[in-house]
Amino acid sequence: MSPWTLSAAAEAMQAGRLTARALVEDCLERIEARPELAAFVTITAETARQAADAADSAPKHGPLHGLPLGLKDIIETEGVRTAGGSRLFIDRVPARSAALWERLEAAGAILLGKTTTWEFAIGGTRQDLPFPPALNPWDVTCETGGSSSGSAAAVAAGMVPGAIGTDTAGSIRVPAAWCGCAGLKPTQGLVSRAGIYPLSHTLDHAGPIAWTVRDCALLMSALAGPDPRDPTTRHAPALDWLGRLDGGVSGLRFGIAEGLLDDIDAEMADGLAAAGRALSDAGAELVSAALPPLRDFDAACNIITRSETFSYYRDALATRPEAFGEETRARMMAGGLVAAAEYIDALRIRTELIEAMERLFTGVDLLLTPLAGSTAPEAGSATSYARLATRPFSVTGSPALSVCSGWGSDGLPLSVQIVGPAYGDPIVLAAGAVIEQALGERDRRA
Repeated sequence: MSPWTLSAAAEAMQAGRLTARALVEDCLERIEARPELAAFVTITAETARQAADAADSAPKHGPLHGLPLGLKDIIETEGVRTAGGSRLFIDRVPARSAALWERLEAAGAILLGKTTTWEFAIGGTRQDLPFPPALNPWDVTCETGGSSSGSAAAVAAGMVPGAIGTDTAGSIRVPAAWCGCAGLKPTQGLVSRAGIYPLSHTLDHAGPIAWTVRDCALLMSALAGPDPRDPTTRHAPALDWLGRLDGGVSGLRFGIAEGLLDDIDAEMADGLAAAGRALSDAGAELVSAALPPLRDFDAACNIITRSETFSYYRDALATRPEAFGEETRARMMAGGLVAAAEYIDALRIRTELIEAMERLFTGVDLLLTPLAGSTAPEAGSATSYARLATRPFSVTGSPALSVCSGWGSDGLPLSVQIVGPAYGDPIVLAAGAVIEQALGERDRRA
Protein backbone atom coordinates (compact mmCIF):
# COMPACT_ATOMS: atom_id res chain seq x y z
CA MET A 1 0.00 0.00 0.00
CA SER A 2 1.28 3.48 -0.86
CA PRO A 3 1.84 5.85 2.06
CA TRP A 4 -1.05 8.10 2.95
CA THR A 5 -1.04 11.82 2.37
CA LEU A 6 -2.64 13.96 5.06
CA SER A 7 -5.52 15.03 2.83
CA ALA A 8 -6.27 11.51 1.59
CA ALA A 9 -6.12 10.12 5.11
CA ALA A 10 -8.46 12.82 6.43
CA GLU A 11 -10.94 12.08 3.65
CA ALA A 12 -10.73 8.32 4.24
CA MET A 13 -11.31 8.76 7.97
CA GLN A 14 -14.30 10.99 7.34
CA ALA A 15 -15.76 8.31 5.03
CA GLY A 16 -15.07 5.52 7.53
CA ARG A 17 -12.50 3.76 5.31
CA LEU A 18 -9.56 4.37 7.65
CA THR A 19 -9.04 4.61 11.38
CA ALA A 20 -6.47 6.71 13.18
CA ARG A 21 -5.13 3.56 14.85
CA ALA A 22 -4.60 1.84 11.49
CA LEU A 23 -2.78 4.90 10.15
CA VAL A 24 -0.53 5.12 13.20
CA GLU A 25 0.31 1.41 12.94
CA ASP A 26 1.10 1.77 9.24
CA CYS A 27 3.48 4.65 10.01
CA LEU A 28 5.18 2.73 12.82
CA GLU A 29 5.69 -0.26 10.53
CA ARG A 30 7.34 1.98 7.93
CA ILE A 31 9.66 3.45 10.55
CA GLU A 32 10.61 -0.03 11.73
CA ALA A 33 11.23 -1.17 8.14
CA ARG A 34 13.89 1.48 7.42
CA PRO A 35 15.93 2.08 10.58
CA GLU A 36 18.98 3.01 8.51
CA LEU A 37 17.35 6.33 7.59
CA ALA A 38 17.57 7.53 11.23
CA ALA A 39 14.70 9.94 10.53
CA PHE A 40 13.46 9.90 14.14
CA VAL A 41 15.36 10.34 17.39
CA THR A 42 12.33 9.65 19.62
CA ILE A 43 9.26 7.61 18.69
CA THR A 44 6.18 8.10 20.88
CA ALA A 45 4.56 4.86 19.80
CA GLU A 46 2.41 4.04 22.83
CA THR A 47 1.09 7.54 23.42
CA ALA A 48 0.38 7.80 19.68
CA ARG A 49 -1.63 4.57 19.83
CA GLN A 50 -3.57 5.84 22.82
CA ALA A 51 -4.28 9.14 21.09
CA ALA A 52 -5.36 7.30 17.94
CA ASP A 53 -7.79 5.11 19.89
CA ALA A 54 -9.22 8.21 21.55
CA ALA A 55 -9.60 9.90 18.16
CA ASP A 56 -11.40 6.88 16.74
CA SER A 57 -13.92 6.92 19.58
CA ALA A 58 -14.60 10.67 19.45
CA PRO A 59 -16.37 12.93 16.96
CA LYS A 60 -14.10 14.80 14.57
CA HIS A 61 -12.97 17.98 16.32
CA GLY A 62 -10.45 19.58 13.97
CA PRO A 63 -8.98 19.49 10.45
CA LEU A 64 -6.12 17.21 11.59
CA HIS A 65 -8.28 14.83 13.60
CA GLY A 66 -6.43 11.52 14.05
CA LEU A 67 -3.50 12.44 11.77
CA PRO A 68 0.02 11.56 13.00
CA LEU A 69 2.83 14.08 12.60
CA GLY A 70 6.55 14.35 13.25
CA LEU A 71 8.15 17.35 14.95
CA LYS A 72 11.71 18.53 14.47
CA ASP A 73 13.57 17.87 17.69
CA ILE A 74 14.16 21.54 18.50
CA ILE A 75 10.39 22.02 19.02
CA GLU A 76 9.50 21.57 22.68
CA THR A 77 7.00 18.88 23.65
CA GLU A 78 5.56 18.52 27.14
CA GLY A 79 6.74 15.28 28.73
CA VAL A 80 8.74 14.22 25.66
CA ARG A 81 12.49 14.74 25.40
CA THR A 82 13.56 17.63 23.17
CA ALA A 83 17.32 17.22 22.78
CA GLY A 84 17.98 19.60 19.90
CA GLY A 85 20.39 17.05 18.45
CA SER A 86 22.86 17.88 21.22
CA ARG A 87 24.49 16.41 24.31
CA LEU A 88 23.77 19.73 25.99
CA PHE A 89 20.05 18.86 26.19
CA ILE A 90 20.30 15.09 25.87
CA ASP A 91 17.98 14.51 28.88
CA ARG A 92 15.86 17.65 28.70
CA VAL A 93 12.10 17.05 29.00
CA PRO A 94 10.12 20.32 28.66
CA ALA A 95 7.28 21.15 31.00
CA ARG A 96 5.26 22.81 28.23
CA SER A 97 4.91 22.26 24.51
CA ALA A 98 5.76 24.81 21.85
CA ALA A 99 2.82 26.98 20.86
CA LEU A 100 2.69 25.46 17.38
CA TRP A 101 2.28 21.95 18.77
CA GLU A 102 -0.49 23.17 21.08
CA ARG A 103 -2.27 24.48 17.97
CA LEU A 104 -1.74 21.27 16.01
CA GLU A 105 -2.88 19.11 18.91
CA ALA A 106 -5.98 21.28 19.33
CA ALA A 107 -6.69 20.63 15.64
CA GLY A 108 -6.64 16.89 16.33
CA ALA A 109 -3.06 15.93 15.38
CA ILE A 110 -1.21 13.04 17.02
CA LEU A 111 2.51 13.20 17.86
CA LEU A 112 4.28 10.21 16.34
CA GLY A 113 7.75 11.31 17.37
CA LYS A 114 10.61 13.80 17.20
CA THR A 115 12.56 13.95 13.96
CA THR A 116 16.30 14.23 13.53
CA THR A 117 17.81 17.69 13.32
CA TRP A 118 21.25 19.12 12.88
CA GLU A 119 22.51 20.14 16.31
CA PHE A 120 20.52 23.24 17.29
CA ALA A 121 19.69 23.58 13.57
CA ILE A 122 23.25 24.66 12.73
CA GLY A 123 25.67 21.81 13.39
CA GLY A 124 25.75 19.79 10.20
CA THR A 125 26.12 16.01 9.99
CA ARG A 126 29.44 15.26 11.68
CA GLN A 127 29.78 11.91 13.42
CA ASP A 128 30.64 13.40 16.85
CA LEU A 129 27.00 14.06 17.70
CA PRO A 130 24.78 11.91 19.95
CA PHE A 131 22.41 10.95 17.11
CA PRO A 132 23.22 9.67 13.62
CA PRO A 133 22.33 11.94 10.69
CA ALA A 134 19.09 11.33 8.80
CA LEU A 135 19.70 9.77 5.37
CA ASN A 136 17.99 10.50 2.06
CA PRO A 137 15.33 7.82 1.36
CA TRP A 138 15.92 8.02 -2.41
CA ASP A 139 19.63 7.26 -2.09
CA VAL A 140 21.32 6.96 1.29
CA THR A 141 24.67 7.98 -0.23
CA CYS A 142 23.26 11.41 -1.11
CA GLU A 143 22.66 14.53 0.97
CA THR A 144 19.36 14.88 2.79
CA GLY A 145 19.85 18.57 3.39
CA GLY A 146 19.36 20.35 6.64
CA SER A 147 18.69 21.25 9.19
CA SER A 148 15.16 19.76 9.07
CA SER A 149 16.63 16.55 7.67
CA GLY A 150 14.62 14.03 9.65
CA SER A 151 11.30 15.73 8.92
CA ALA A 152 11.87 15.58 5.16
CA ALA A 153 13.28 12.05 5.20
CA ALA A 154 10.36 10.78 7.28
CA VAL A 155 7.77 12.28 4.94
CA ALA A 156 9.54 11.11 1.78
CA ALA A 157 9.79 7.55 3.13
CA GLY A 158 6.11 7.51 4.11
CA MET A 159 6.93 7.16 7.80
CA VAL A 160 4.61 10.03 8.59
CA PRO A 161 2.23 11.96 6.32
CA GLY A 162 3.41 15.36 7.53
CA ALA A 163 6.05 16.97 9.69
CA ILE A 164 7.12 20.35 11.01
CA GLY A 165 10.53 21.89 10.44
CA THR A 166 12.26 25.20 10.99
CA ASP A 167 13.98 27.44 8.47
CA THR A 168 16.52 30.19 9.15
CA ALA A 169 18.40 30.14 5.85
CA GLY A 170 16.76 27.28 3.94
CA SER A 171 16.36 24.49 6.49
CA ILE A 172 12.81 23.55 5.45
CA ARG A 173 13.19 24.15 1.74
CA VAL A 174 16.51 22.39 1.09
CA PRO A 175 15.68 19.00 2.66
CA ALA A 176 12.20 19.17 1.14
CA ALA A 177 13.77 19.75 -2.27
CA TRP A 178 16.35 16.99 -2.04
CA CYS A 179 13.80 14.52 -0.64
CA GLY A 180 11.07 15.38 -3.17
CA CYS A 181 8.62 16.89 -0.68
CA ALA A 182 6.73 20.15 -0.56
CA GLY A 183 8.08 22.51 2.09
CA LEU A 184 6.85 25.99 3.00
CA LYS A 185 8.72 28.72 4.83
CA PRO A 186 5.75 30.92 5.68
CA THR A 187 5.76 34.68 5.93
CA GLN A 188 7.63 35.51 9.11
CA GLY A 189 5.13 36.17 11.88
CA LEU A 190 2.45 33.77 10.68
CA VAL A 191 3.58 30.81 12.82
CA SER A 192 4.59 31.14 16.46
CA ARG A 193 8.17 30.31 17.40
CA ALA A 194 7.48 30.18 21.13
CA GLY A 195 8.94 27.00 22.57
CA ILE A 196 11.38 26.41 19.68
CA TYR A 197 15.10 26.43 20.43
CA PRO A 198 16.30 29.66 18.83
CA LEU A 199 18.97 30.06 16.22
CA SER A 200 18.30 33.62 15.05
CA HIS A 201 15.22 35.45 16.32
CA THR A 202 15.52 37.87 13.40
CA LEU A 203 15.43 35.12 10.75
CA ASP A 204 13.88 31.98 12.32
CA HIS A 205 10.69 30.56 10.80
CA ALA A 206 8.66 27.39 11.43
CA GLY A 207 6.57 25.62 8.81
CA PRO A 208 5.30 22.39 7.24
CA ILE A 209 6.92 19.64 5.20
CA ALA A 210 4.51 17.23 3.50
CA TRP A 211 4.22 15.09 0.39
CA THR A 212 1.88 17.50 -1.38
CA VAL A 213 1.30 21.22 -1.51
CA ARG A 214 -2.30 20.59 -0.44
CA ASP A 215 -1.07 18.94 2.73
CA CYS A 216 1.13 21.96 3.48
CA ALA A 217 -1.95 24.15 3.14
CA LEU A 218 -3.89 21.84 5.47
CA LEU A 219 -1.15 22.08 8.09
CA MET A 220 -0.95 25.85 7.75
CA SER A 221 -4.68 26.13 8.39
CA ALA A 222 -3.88 24.93 11.93
CA LEU A 223 -0.40 26.40 12.40
CA ALA A 224 -0.99 30.04 11.46
CA GLY A 225 -2.28 32.69 13.81
CA PRO A 226 -1.42 35.14 16.58
CA ASP A 227 0.19 33.86 19.76
CA PRO A 228 0.71 35.96 22.90
CA ARG A 229 3.90 34.00 23.61
CA ASP A 230 5.47 35.28 20.36
CA PRO A 231 4.97 39.01 19.73
CA THR A 232 6.12 38.69 16.09
CA THR A 233 2.77 36.99 15.37
CA ARG A 234 0.75 39.90 16.75
CA HIS A 235 -0.50 41.06 13.35
CA ALA A 236 -0.87 37.65 11.67
CA PRO A 237 -3.93 37.86 9.41
CA ALA A 238 -6.47 35.11 8.84
CA LEU A 239 -5.73 33.62 5.40
CA ASP A 240 -7.77 31.31 3.17
CA TRP A 241 -5.35 28.41 3.04
CA LEU A 242 -7.47 25.76 1.30
CA GLY A 243 -9.99 27.96 -0.52
CA ARG A 244 -7.35 29.61 -2.71
CA LEU A 245 -5.42 26.41 -3.42
CA ASP A 246 -7.32 25.38 -6.56
CA GLY A 247 -7.66 28.93 -7.88
CA GLY A 248 -4.81 28.53 -10.34
CA VAL A 249 -2.44 31.20 -11.64
CA SER A 250 -4.28 32.66 -14.63
CA GLY A 251 -3.45 36.34 -15.00
CA LEU A 252 -0.56 36.31 -12.52
CA ARG A 253 2.87 37.73 -13.41
CA PHE A 254 5.85 35.60 -12.40
CA GLY A 255 9.30 37.15 -12.18
CA ILE A 256 12.18 34.93 -13.24
CA ALA A 257 14.86 36.06 -10.82
CA GLU A 258 18.04 37.22 -12.51
CA GLY A 259 21.21 36.33 -10.64
CA LEU A 260 19.91 32.99 -9.40
CA LEU A 261 20.26 31.19 -12.72
CA ASP A 262 24.02 31.16 -13.17
CA ASP A 263 25.09 28.25 -11.01
CA ILE A 264 22.57 25.49 -11.72
CA ASP A 265 23.25 22.39 -13.77
CA ALA A 266 21.53 21.53 -17.04
CA GLU A 267 18.92 19.21 -15.53
CA MET A 268 17.93 21.71 -12.88
CA ALA A 269 17.68 24.39 -15.57
CA ASP A 270 15.45 22.08 -17.61
CA GLY A 271 13.26 21.52 -14.54
CA LEU A 272 12.98 25.26 -13.99
CA ALA A 273 12.02 25.77 -17.63
CA ALA A 274 9.41 23.01 -17.39
CA ALA A 275 7.93 24.67 -14.31
CA GLY A 276 7.77 27.95 -16.22
CA ARG A 277 5.93 26.26 -19.08
CA ALA A 278 3.45 24.68 -16.65
CA LEU A 279 2.67 28.11 -15.22
CA SER A 280 2.43 29.67 -18.68
CA ASP A 281 0.12 26.89 -19.87
CA ALA A 282 -2.07 27.64 -16.83
CA GLY A 283 -2.42 31.27 -17.89
CA ALA A 284 0.46 32.99 -16.10
CA GLU A 285 2.83 35.54 -17.64
CA LEU A 286 6.60 35.13 -17.16
CA VAL A 287 8.83 38.21 -17.06
CA SER A 288 12.39 38.98 -16.01
CA ALA A 289 12.95 40.32 -12.48
CA ALA A 290 16.13 41.69 -10.93
CA LEU A 291 16.89 41.03 -7.25
CA PRO A 292 19.28 43.15 -5.20
CA PRO A 293 22.88 41.82 -5.17
CA LEU A 294 22.96 38.30 -3.72
CA ARG A 295 26.14 39.13 -1.77
CA ASP A 296 24.09 41.60 0.30
CA PHE A 297 21.62 38.89 1.31
CA ASP A 298 24.47 36.49 2.10
CA ALA A 299 26.36 38.99 4.22
CA ALA A 300 23.29 40.06 6.19
CA CYS A 301 22.22 36.45 6.76
CA ASN A 302 25.67 35.35 7.93
CA ILE A 303 26.28 38.24 10.32
CA ILE A 304 22.79 38.24 11.84
CA THR A 305 22.59 34.47 12.26
CA ARG A 306 26.07 33.97 13.67
CA SER A 307 25.90 36.84 16.16
CA GLU A 308 22.42 35.99 17.42
CA THR A 309 23.25 32.30 17.76
CA PHE A 310 26.37 33.12 19.77
CA SER A 311 24.33 35.35 22.09
CA TYR A 312 21.94 32.49 22.92
CA TYR A 313 24.56 29.83 23.60
CA ARG A 314 27.63 31.79 24.78
CA ASP A 315 27.24 30.78 28.45
CA ALA A 316 27.02 27.07 27.57
CA LEU A 317 29.93 27.44 25.13
CA ALA A 318 32.01 28.88 27.97
CA THR A 319 31.03 26.37 30.66
CA ARG A 320 30.31 23.17 28.70
CA PRO A 321 32.11 23.38 25.34
CA GLU A 322 32.48 19.60 25.24
CA ALA A 323 28.67 19.24 25.09
CA PHE A 324 28.64 20.61 21.53
CA GLY A 325 29.76 18.92 18.36
CA GLU A 326 32.92 20.31 16.82
CA GLU A 327 31.21 21.86 13.80
CA THR A 328 28.42 23.38 15.90
CA ARG A 329 30.91 24.85 18.33
CA ALA A 330 33.03 26.38 15.57
CA ARG A 331 30.02 27.94 13.81
CA MET A 332 28.62 29.34 17.03
CA MET A 333 31.97 30.70 18.23
CA ALA A 334 32.38 32.56 14.96
CA GLY A 335 29.51 34.77 16.06
CA GLY A 336 31.60 36.02 18.95
CA LEU A 337 33.90 37.72 16.45
CA VAL A 338 31.14 39.92 15.02
CA ALA A 339 31.43 43.53 16.15
CA ALA A 340 28.32 45.38 17.34
CA ALA A 341 28.67 47.87 14.48
CA GLU A 342 28.72 45.01 11.95
CA TYR A 343 25.56 43.51 13.44
CA ILE A 344 23.78 46.87 13.37
CA ASP A 345 24.88 47.41 9.76
CA ALA A 346 23.49 43.97 8.87
CA LEU A 347 20.12 44.84 10.42
CA ARG A 348 20.06 48.11 8.48
CA ILE A 349 20.90 46.32 5.24
CA ARG A 350 18.16 43.78 5.98
CA THR A 351 15.63 46.61 6.24
CA GLU A 352 16.78 47.98 2.89
CA LEU A 353 16.50 44.52 1.30
CA ILE A 354 12.96 44.10 2.64
CA GLU A 355 12.02 47.45 1.12
CA ALA A 356 13.60 46.45 -2.20
CA MET A 357 11.62 43.22 -2.22
CA GLU A 358 8.40 45.12 -1.54
CA ARG A 359 9.14 47.33 -4.56
CA LEU A 360 9.85 44.25 -6.69
CA PHE A 361 6.43 42.83 -5.87
CA THR A 362 4.71 45.94 -7.17
CA GLY A 363 5.67 44.72 -10.67
CA VAL A 364 5.20 40.97 -10.31
CA ASP A 365 2.87 38.80 -8.27
CA LEU A 366 5.29 35.96 -7.53
CA LEU A 367 8.86 34.84 -8.24
CA LEU A 368 9.94 31.54 -9.81
CA THR A 369 13.51 30.62 -8.89
CA PRO A 370 15.80 27.63 -8.71
CA LEU A 371 16.25 26.28 -5.21
CA ALA A 372 19.44 24.23 -5.46
CA GLY A 373 22.10 23.88 -8.09
CA SER A 374 21.51 20.18 -8.61
CA THR A 375 19.68 17.16 -7.30
CA ALA A 376 20.91 15.89 -3.94
CA PRO A 377 24.73 15.72 -4.06
CA GLU A 378 26.97 13.15 -2.43
CA ALA A 379 26.50 13.01 1.34
CA GLY A 380 28.87 15.34 3.13
CA SER A 381 29.47 17.49 0.07
CA ALA A 382 30.80 20.77 1.44
CA THR A 383 30.11 22.66 -1.78
CA SER A 384 26.44 21.74 -2.07
CA TYR A 385 25.26 24.72 -0.04
CA ALA A 386 27.14 27.34 -2.07
CA ARG A 387 24.50 27.27 -4.79
CA LEU A 388 21.31 27.58 -2.80
CA ALA A 389 18.84 30.38 -3.50
CA THR A 390 17.07 30.25 -0.16
CA ARG A 391 18.83 32.89 1.92
CA PRO A 392 17.41 36.01 0.25
CA PHE A 393 13.87 35.12 1.27
CA SER A 394 14.81 34.25 4.83
CA VAL A 395 16.37 37.70 5.13
CA THR A 396 13.20 39.38 3.81
CA GLY A 397 10.78 37.05 5.62
CA SER A 398 8.93 36.36 2.36
CA PRO A 399 6.84 33.19 1.94
CA ALA A 400 8.86 30.66 -0.06
CA LEU A 401 7.83 27.17 -1.18
CA SER A 402 9.97 24.28 -2.32
CA VAL A 403 8.05 22.09 -4.77
CA CYS A 404 9.01 19.03 -6.81
CA SER A 405 9.38 19.81 -10.53
CA GLY A 406 10.30 16.38 -11.88
CA TRP A 407 13.12 13.87 -11.68
CA GLY A 408 16.74 13.89 -12.73
CA SER A 409 18.48 11.22 -14.77
CA ASP A 410 19.86 9.92 -11.46
CA GLY A 411 16.30 9.24 -10.25
CA LEU A 412 16.48 12.00 -7.65
CA PRO A 413 13.91 14.79 -7.30
CA LEU A 414 14.22 18.12 -9.06
CA SER A 415 12.83 21.23 -7.40
CA VAL A 416 11.92 24.87 -7.87
CA GLN A 417 11.06 27.66 -5.47
CA ILE A 418 7.99 29.91 -5.54
CA VAL A 419 8.27 33.18 -3.60
CA GLY A 420 5.58 35.75 -2.84
CA PRO A 421 5.02 39.03 -1.06
CA ALA A 422 4.32 39.15 2.67
CA TYR A 423 1.15 37.22 3.52
CA GLY A 424 0.88 35.98 -0.06
CA ASP A 425 1.34 32.41 1.18
CA PRO A 426 -1.97 31.00 -0.18
CA ILE A 427 -1.15 32.24 -3.71
CA VAL A 428 2.37 30.80 -3.40
CA LEU A 429 0.83 27.44 -2.53
CA ALA A 430 -1.65 27.68 -5.42
CA ALA A 431 1.23 28.24 -7.84
CA GLY A 432 3.13 25.33 -6.32
CA ALA A 433 0.07 23.12 -6.77
CA VAL A 434 0.01 23.93 -10.51
CA ILE A 435 3.66 22.89 -10.88
CA GLU A 436 3.28 19.81 -8.69
CA GLN A 437 0.24 18.57 -10.60
CA ALA A 438 1.97 19.08 -13.94
CA LEU A 439 5.40 17.70 -13.07
CA GLY A 440 5.63 16.31 -9.54
CA GLU A 441 4.37 12.71 -9.97
CA ARG A 442 3.07 12.34 -6.41
CA ASP A 443 2.45 8.63 -6.97
CA ARG A 444 6.21 8.13 -7.23
CA ARG A 445 7.61 7.36 -3.76
CA ALA A 446 10.97 6.56 -2.29
